[in-house]
Amino acid sequence: MSSRIGKMIQINVFGESHGKAIGLTIEGLPSGVTLDFERIDLNLSRRRGIKELSTSRQEKDEYQIVSGYFNNKTTGTPLTFIIENKDVDDKVYDDIKDIVRPGHADYVSYLKYQGNQDYRGGGHFSGRLTTPLVIAGSIALQLLETKGIKVGSRIKQIYDVFDEDIDYRKVSSLIDEFNLQEFPTISSERKQMMINKIIETRKEMDSLGGIIETFVDVNNHVFGDPIFDSVEAKISSYLFSVGGLKGVSFGKGFDFASLKGSEANDSYKIENGKVITKSNNNGGINGGITSLEPLIINSVIKPTPSIGKEQDSVNLVTKENVKLNIKGRHDPCIAPRALYVINSLVALAILDMLMEEYGKRYFMEK
Repeated sequence: MSSRIGKMIQINVFGESHGKAIGLTIEGLPSGVTLDFERIDLNLSRRRGIKELSTSRQEKDEYQIVSGYFNNKTTGTPLTFIIENKDVDDKVYDDIKDIVRPGHADYVSYLKYQGNQDYRGGGHFSGRLTTPLVIAGSIALQLLETKGIKVGSRIKQIYDVFDEDIDYRKVSSLIDEFNLQEFPTISSERKQMMINKIIETRKEMDSLGGIIETFVDVNNHVFGDPIFDSVEAKISSYLFSVGGLKGVSFGKGFDFASLKGSEANDSYKIENGKVITKSNNNGGINGGITSLEPLIINSVIKPTPSIGKEQDSVNLVTKENVKLNIKGRHDPCIAPRALYVINSLVALAILDMLMEEYGKRYFMEK
């Protein structure tokens, strides 16, 4: 099983949703870094979500560092976090352990691991495993900001409600504003419409999907490589670790299909002695390398597969067709919580690329 990612900064995630604990080990971090625990705790809190919009499972996400941190600084050796699972309820899975939940990884995990997988809450396939990713991402965000690189996201769409359009060349000024909001949007009116739609859908025992739009101010850093190690390829490989994520695009993305070249190209000009583009349709990347314009990344999150409405399924033991009403504690829309996971994964991907481009000591310089 591959639960590891990264070249210069390697992240290894372990544990199951209803197991004793989950956690991660980070290898390759520079030594001498004092971790910002307030930032980690804030991002973990936001990943848990707004109470009326999220699952009633409320883990406190209390963690312990068991290696790689000494005298309030990273040692440069593997840094390991352990997070105990405390608010678990296994009983709801006893009656459906042999029944495939539509939209989940139940059937594919059964095929791959021959029925030996931990089925409770999705086991290793659960969104619970994004918790350690947020810890790692919070550390990455801290390191990136020492070099003036900022990452932030907004909720661009929930079902049929869209946030207002923005100028892609001016997003850097909005990143700090997004990071102050728990449910980041441009329009407060559209935000309330999204929240109302999620609450309404929860009452219907159904769920919703959405789009998260992420922005990165690269602060004049050039990184990425053509072909296989492009910025798009690296970021996408990290983002698809989120089970509910089903699509990633950059800049105008799939909208390029309805544009002409004269409309799609980012024309150049000189402004105050610097080369800039008149637009940022390509999302700050060309040829797999950053163009110094802000990165624009769109992530599509599917509706939460666990819903209360009756669905068709099968019993893997009796080989019978069955009707399934999923019980338990589930989100009507995971997009608002996934936003903070996506920020973390984008930061980790960029940190890994920067380490390769500039070296580890670049982040040890005072």
